[in-house]
Formats: sequence, structure tokens, C-alpha cells
Amino acid sequence: MPEGERERRRLERIREMAVRADSHPAALRATAWLRSRLPGDSRFGDALSTAGREGPQVLGRRVSELQPDRASAAHELGLGMLQLWQELSEASGRGRGDERLTILFADLVGFSSWALDAGDEEAVALLRLVGAAAEEAFRDAGGTVVKRLGDGVMATFPSCEQALDAVFDLRDGLAGVEVAGYRPRMRYGIHSGRPRRLGGDYFGVDVNATARIMAAADPDQVLVSNRACAELDGGRFKVGRDKRLKAPGAPDDLRVSAVERA
Repeated sequence: MPEGERERRRLERIREMAVRADSHPAALRATAWLRSRLPGDSRFGDALSTAGREGPQVLGRRVSELQPDRASAAHELGLGMLQLWQELSEASGRGRGDERLTILFADLVGFSSWALDAGDEEAVALLRLVGAAAEEAFRDAGGTVVKRLGDGVMATFPSCEQALDAVFDLRDGLAGVEVAGYRPRMRYGIHSGRPRRLGGDYFGVDVNATARIMAAADPDQVLVSNRACAELDGGRFKVGRDKRLKAPGAPDDLRVSAVERA
């Protein structure tokens, strides 16, 4: 047998042994046990946990894309190391659930029905205009866009006052926008809490409550939870009478008020 063929077969046997070891049930159990004991999210690597733009999330997406068509201890071990890195990054200042934030949800009123008649080109043009206005208003107020939700947006701010500054600037900026007869009007919901961070997104009761608050708002109205209103400077904002928010999934004690500039 030629020397080259012997070498090829030797390497093939080594590869087969490595694959068997990598897929051995004992190795898979060991890596699963290790990931469950490591700090951080033991399911790090899925679409939710790797949605952000920080180092662990970017690498997590790349590692997940390399998942072989079989269970792999090496693949899980790599994700485990990224899981630990993600947890250490969060502990150093980008924490999960221990940072108080103000959450904002906003969406366009009547957009879907208008878009059906206006068509895709006009709808996309409108979304680009609104998106650019929102980005500028949120950035100038110190906020961060977390994600876009079709014709809506979720953002976070260090304080309720900053969120309101962004909302009122955005509302002013949209006043002169019109596309194919549609003048964009948004409804806004604001709430303060300690949402759980997962990748580049936030989850938990406070996020759900904010979405419910926004859904209860009228066009151009800004509804703010009583918890967030408690942070406001009474000289800058006018807070309406509070009322209990009756919405599926909302906490029983959640009360909201319409807020305007003073």
C-alpha cells in the first residue's frame, strides 16, 4: 500500500475516533453537567441569548452556526466558555435584572390597514422616516433602541424623564411627516423596573407590563406607570389622574397616568 494511502487511512481512523469520543453519551452528559454548574445562562447559544452585539453574543452566533449534524461535546464546551464570558461581562457592569431602567414601547396607530392600500414601497418609506426620527430622539435623550417590532420599537433609558424627553421630541418630529396621505401617530407606554437581560434583549414582568401600558394608550398619548411617575420632576411634566390598568397579563396593582409637558 502506498505511503500516502496509509497516512490517509490513519488520519481517517483518528477522525472517526475523535467523532465517537465527541458524541459519546458520557462526554455529552459531562458537558451538560458542567454547563449547568457554570455561572450564567446554561442555554446560551440560542437565538435569544446571542441577539446582541457584544463579544460573547457575536461569537456565540458563530459557534452556533458551526453546530454539526450530531450532538457534540466540543460544541457545547465552546458555548459553555462563552456562557461564562457573558456572565462575567454582565457582572462587570452590564448586569441582568439588577439594573433599574425605564422601558419604552411605542408603535404606529393605524399603520397596518394603511399599508395594505399604500403598498410595500410607501410603507417602507414611512418606516424609514419614522425609524430615523426615533433613533435620533432616543439617542439624543440618552436612550438605547433594544429592538424594532414591525411598526413599533422598544427602547430603554436611564430615567423616566429621559424617556419622556425622547417621546416628546419624537412626537414633534413626526408632526410634519406624511407619506401617501398617512400622517404617523404613535402611542407610547413607559414603565420603570429591573428587567432581565438576555443577550441584547430584555424580558420579564416589567417588559410585559410596559407593552400592556402602550396598548392601552390612545394615538399620540403617553401613558406612564405610577412607578415611573414617582421619578418625575413635577415642574417639567403634567401628570394626569392615575387609573388602574385593566389588561390581561398586567400586574393587579399597576396604575398609569397620561403625562404631558408642563
